[in-house]
Amino acid sequence: MNAFSEIETKPDSDFTAEDFCLHVVVYIQKILKTQRVSIIVGGSNSYIEKLVEDPMFMFKYKYDSCFIWIDVEQSVLNRRVDMRVDQMVNTRLVEEVRQFFIIDADYTNGIQRFIGVPEIDI
Repeated sequence: MNAFSEIETKPDSDFTAEDFCLHVVVYIQKILKTQRVSIIVGGSNSYIEKLVEDPMFMFKYKYDSCFIWIDVEQSVLNRRVDMRVDQMVNTRLVEEVRQFFIIDADYTNGIQRFIGVPEIDI
């Protein structure tokens, strides 16, 4: 189940760490009711930190958790990023980004901020 596939957001609105936490808590409850294990993968460290540390969400007190951190040497990461950028340029991903591109748009808010869109506007 992709929890965020049902979330409707406006393209120019920011999806904050608090928004992330509110949605995660709702979906964890839905998943647990089905006797399944919820897994949160990826995301910004600041979003995960907010989820776990913020007393409003009580995450670390309500749920048993296991965190796996993957640490990669910078040179390995650089090679992976270079390869991924090459794949993006050579596939349909450029076309996907292009659909969000608006000449002279404000790329400081919402989905317009995601990687690739501001870089096209040069």
